[in-house]
Amino acid sequence: MFTGIITAVGAIKTVTPKAGGVALEVDASKLDLTDVALGDSIALNGCCLTVVAWETKTQTLAFDVSAETLRCTAGFPKGGRVNMEKAMRLSDRLGGHLVSGHVDGVGRIAQLKVLDAALGEENAERNYLLEIEAPETLMRFIAPKGSLTVNGVSLTVNTVVGNRVSINLIPHTFAATTFSSLKVGDAVNLEIDLIARYVAQLLSATVDVLKCGSAK
Repeated sequence: MFTGIITAVGAIKTVTPKAGGVALEVDASKLDLTDVALGDSIALNGCCLTVVAWETKTQTLAFDVSAETLRCTAGFPKGGRVNMEKAMRLSDRLGGHLVSGHVDGVGRIAQLKVLDAALGEENAERNYLLEIEAPETLMRFIAPKGSLTVNGVSLTVNTVVGNRVSINLIPHTFAATTFSSLKVGDAVNLEIDLIARYVAQLLSATVDVLKCGSAK
């Protein structure tokens, strides 16, 4: 499990095809690796992956990515920047929300613009408006003021219109993640809120039970 609070941004150094997927090498030099061990889970852009090798001199972590994971995510291109978060401990503060690290779908950046244009391009205090076109199958799980994970980042939804989700990015979030390098049309990994997922499942099961009862 994760919290959606990004602790470092890494860079994909190599992508090597292998049977059933690819092998990744990621520059994790900005991540605190003092308590990381082989077999640990680390989220890359919101996708939970297992550390399979570690080069301590260069602070490079290696991961195996299955073909199924590649199919369900925005992918991991060589040279790409990735948001990184180590798996949470039960004693950690839950600064974001409960994130499983299992990507539910891929969205597209529809708009990413400055909200405080009057502050000037070099001002670090500017807020940003992020709009995402999400898959239709996920829309029933996304609610205004609810939580949505975008490329591993825990964010609060402002508005939902059709299949477009609007989110405000504060200056810290924009600077501390890969959002600063995103552009319109880019694909992003989306994970819906865990609570919304289970509520929908329970409601569906309840409706099925009621249907069966009324059919008797």
